[in-house]
Amino acid sequence: MMSYLVFSLSLLLIFLHCCTLTLAQTSAAAPAPSGPTNITKILEKAGQFTTFIRLLKTTQAGDQINTQLNNSNQGMTVFAPTDNAFSSLKAGTLNSLSSQQQVSLVQFHLLPNFISISQFQTVSNPLRTQAGDTSPGDFPLNVTTLGNQVNVSTGIVDATVANTIYTDGELAVYQVDKVLQPLNIFASPSPATAPAPATLNLKKKSPAALSPSSGSDDAVVDHSAAGGVSVHGVAVLGLGGFLFMFWL
Repeated sequence: MMSYLVFSLSLLLIFLHCCTLTLAQTSAAAPAPSGPTNITKILEKAGQFTTFIRLLKTTQAGDQINTQLNNSNQGMTVFAPTDNAFSSLKAGTLNSLSSQQQVSLVQFHLLPNFISISQFQTVSNPLRTQAGDTSPGDFPLNVTTLGNQVNVSTGIVDATVANTIYTDGELAVYQVDKVLQPLNIFASPSPATAPAPATLNLKKKSPAALSPSSGSDDAVVDHSAAGGVSVHGVAVLGLGGFLFMFWL
């Protein structure tokens, strides 16, 4: 009887072991798909980056990223704004940009080398982006850290790295809560200089010109002179008449 119980328990243990192995094999995660790195697929898998993916495709910046990653050892860092970050822009902002400005905007979110979260604490500002260089006017970025928090400043907005989407030692993709707006594109133009007030150009006129012609001093003087000649003539005629009467 005892031997029968031992035999039954042994069969039960063997059955349970086989079931455990089968379940473990079924629940094992599938291996990651092999192939070259693809930035758009990484963002599609993460979700909430539809607008940024569309910009990567329309500007062909996504293809350039993939080519650089798969043909060089420099690596790359991508700041990816979420759809909510793009929706906070003024309506029509993206459509108002020229094709070249859209390319520069996407490239402004790309650093031409791999930077881990911890490395942001030791980088030197300003950072060079794919859109330009580190000189003012060449699309540079500035990064500040506070503990593990990383903030990215463009001169217009201050964005925060909210999450690490992907990192493999060669490509780092970070979620940012705002669209990185470069000064070169989004800076408000300086107000136009107001025209100088018109200057009155008054020419000094002569007294004769400032006085009415009908009442000028010269006219009055001429009129007086004419009157003097008339009185003198009357006096001469009167004296002649007196003398004429005397001789008679």
